[in-house]
Amino acid sequence: MPEQPTIFVDADACPVKNEVLKVAERHGIAVTFVANGGLRPSRDPNVRNVVVSDGFDAADDWIVDHVGRLDVVITADILLAGRCVEKGTEALGPTGRLFDSSSIGMATAMRNLNQHLRESGEISGRNASFTKQDRSRFLQALDKLVLQKTREQPT
Repeated sequence: MPEQPTIFVDADACPVKNEVLKVAERHGIAVTFVANGGLRPSRDPNVRNVVVSDGFDAADDWIVDHVGRLDVVITADILLAGRCVEKGTEALGPTGRLFDSSSIGMATAMRNLNQHLRESGEISGRNASFTKQDRSRFLQALDKLVLQKTREQPT
């Protein structure tokens, strides 16, 4: 039987926790929510909650230390996504945006450019609101990625 992936969720302010649980249940795989606090307990044996310290990037560091090639990371944090891609896995944003070796460079460059433009006052710091279409795209992208990961054989 092939090794099963785990979905690691950067759970602080994650808008797609329920969608992650739905996909994980459908495929019978484990989910690990990682946050500084505020996680609801689950009776599901495939759900694990990890509460880390309030230290800067503590949740990100924990995820990077535990993620493997067959795992999936859910995060809106492009720098965390980049660290995961460096370890050989993919990350998925809450809008369904895939971060992999072919897309992380441009995503990081755009993040840095936008940060510079916000700091210089050229643009405001507002993000677009989260929509039903984002949620739908996320569900489709996660399902596709999990299917791909469950079919991969360990090397």
